Amino acid sequence: MPNLPLVVITNVTFPETRALFDGVARLVANDQTEPWPVDVLRGHCREAAGIMAFMTDRIDGEFLGACPHLRIVGAALKGFDNIDVAAASARGVWVTICEDLLTVPTAELAVGLMLSIGRHMVKADREIRESGFSGWRPTHYGTGIHGAEVGIVGFGKVGQAIAGRLFGFACRLSAFDASPAAFPDQFNGLVERRGLPDILAHSDFVVLALPLTSETTHIIDAGAVAAMRPGALLVNPARGSLVDEKVVADALDAGKLGGYAADVFECEDWARRDRPQAVDPRLRSPAARTVLTPHIGSAVISVRREIEASAAMSIIDVLSSRRPVGAINDPVSR
Repeated sequence: MPNLPLVVITNVTFPETRALFDGVARLVANDQTEPWPVDVLRGHCREAAGIMAFMTDRIDGEFLGACPHLRIVGAALKGFDNIDVAAASARGVWVTICEDLLTVPTAELAVGLMLSIGRHMVKADREIRESGFSGWRPTHYGTGIHGAEVGIVGFGKVGQAIAGRLFGFACRLSAFDASPAAFPDQFNGLVERRGLPDILAHSDFVVLALPLTSETTHIIDAGAVAAMRPGALLVNPARGSLVDEKVVADALDAGKLGGYAADVFECEDWARRDRPQAVDPRLRSPAARTVLTPHIGSAVISVRREIEASAAMSIIDVLSSRRPVGAINDPVSR
């Protein structure tokens, strides 16, 4: 149907997601797990009315300028630091996100990372695979969650969901957030509100649950690591550039940090032109006290289906001249 508007889906999606556009739009869809090169992506998007965007896409003013027919960027994301929302608004382009769908799986993974780094699960698993198993030995003693002092940095929906999942572990919970509105009444008496220096100084686990902004970039820097309790465990399921990975690697080498668990990495943050191009090899070393997962915070099949469907329906809304669900801007009409 050549008269239908063009929608570009930049990463591999479920067939059911693509089927939502039947009779509504023509599709150009990536069917591979690797993203298209930038020049290929721009070529596909030149005539597009809608784009379903993912973490691998950098939607900035230059990109938007090359897409004169674009009406909406439907992001299959919660965080949107890789999209220049102001530039989109100025060009009359809607931007939508999936605000709530990633909250629960990200919180689940955060707890999993805490357990893994605290109890040496990855190291112990590797030992059996490489050396076999001949029975119990007094090794791999670690840090449990039960009764631990856990500081959550960022107490929006993800931070609150992490706290809720830790109640059953009888943790002593504290949280830092710059927004006064970030502490709903149900957490009164259960989560202590503290300043960031107190969180860093007193926590066995420091868990990051912040969006990436100019204010939060490298919130965990050399000064923050120096302020942490010796042997503390740092957990990052949020955004890679909240952490200066070189500083963390230095602290692990020096024995200052007890371990680092992360699902996100600085090299992913396309909004940073100075981002590293790879994860520090010291963090990836088999001997490192790290647990690293490849950005699988939302990698639950049912959740990914919902995320894709939500982004698709937002695009369909705009193509049908309706205000899209999940809009984070009010674009200037062209």
